[in-house]
Formats: sequence, structure tokens, C-alpha cells
Amino acid sequence: MGLLGFLVVLLLSSILNFVHGFPRHNHGGHHGYLGPWINAHATFYGGGDASGTMGGACGYGNLYSQGYGVNTAALSTALFNNGLSCGACYEIRVWCKRRGGIRFTINGHSYFNLVLVTNVGGAGDVRSVAIKGSRTKWQLMSRNWGQNWQSNSYLNGQSLSFVVTTSDGRAVVSYNVAPSSWSFGQTYIGRQFRS
Repeated sequence: MGLLGFLVVLLLSSILNFVHGFPRHNHGGHHGYLGPWINAHATFYGGGDASGTMGGACGYGNLYSQGYGVNTAALSTALFNNGLSCGACYEIRVWCKRRGGIRFTINGHSYFNLVLVTNVGGAGDVRSVAIKGSRTKWQLMSRNWGQNWQSNSYLNGQSLSFVVTTSDGRAVVSYNVAPSSWSFGQTYIGRQFRS
């Protein structure tokens, strides 16, 4: 049960039993790493349909509708990093290439905007998200859990823009992703990191 509590979605090309490494990131045109190599574990649950990894500690819910499918793994605490590793790609023959733009699923209510950020390319793991309503300034969101980011501002009736920054320091700005008529429970698609 302990490892089940620390599920994280990764793009992996096969079922993994052991991971030795750190996330792959692009630093000025060459690929490096964030620190020394560490021993960690990753595994796969649920057979060929990934049913055992649905939900999990990243908040992605249905992995098929979020674009991850069966290319997922559960990480040990050494790599999970309290949810900051959600969406990360690791150097195991795999690049974080996504189809379509970054997805922003808006949940909550008027003074509690909980935005699930998925389908993030580049490094894949989101380190910060900022939100801007058409009548507000940019506001840094706080990470609630997994890749759910929150703002306690009243943003109803305003078009919404987002800045997503990943662990390698790269950022993508998506202007007016959600129109002023946006509603809770809907998903809106923004720009994507270029490879």
C-alpha cells in the first residue's frame, strides 16, 4: 500500500522494475541532470490496461483521457518528491513529447480555482503555474496536491491566461486559454513546449 500511495505518471516505454537516475533536462542545448545519481524504484500496476494506476497521487484521474494511457509508472519516495515529479520524463530511452497543447482543467468554485495541469511537454514536471484574469495581474498559484494548482481569487467572467514553468526553468505562456464564459469542470488547451 505504501508505494500505491505514491503513484506518479511518467512517460515510459516499458514496464520498469528499477530506475537509477534523475530527470533528464535541457540546459543550454545539452542534456544534463539536476544532481547526483540516486537509487530509486518504479513499477507498473494493473496489467495491460493500467487500471491499477488510475487516480493516484498526481490527481490525473483517468490516464487515458489525460493522454498518458499505459505509459505510466509508480515511483518510490526518492523520485516522487512530494508530487513535484508528477509528469516528469526520466532518461530511460524516452523524451517528453506530447500531442496537442497543455491542458488546464478548472475545478473548484468562485473563490477557489483548482486547476489540474496535464499533457506538459519539455521536462514534463511542473514547478510553478501563474494565472491571469482579463481584469487582474499575474498571480502565482500554489500547488495544492499532485499537479493541482490553486488560486483563491475571484476570476469568474474573465478570460484566463496561464504561465507554466517546468523544472528546467523553461516557461510557456498561454494567453486567453479559457474564454470569459469558462465554467468549472471544463478543460481548456493552451500552448505547448517546443522540443
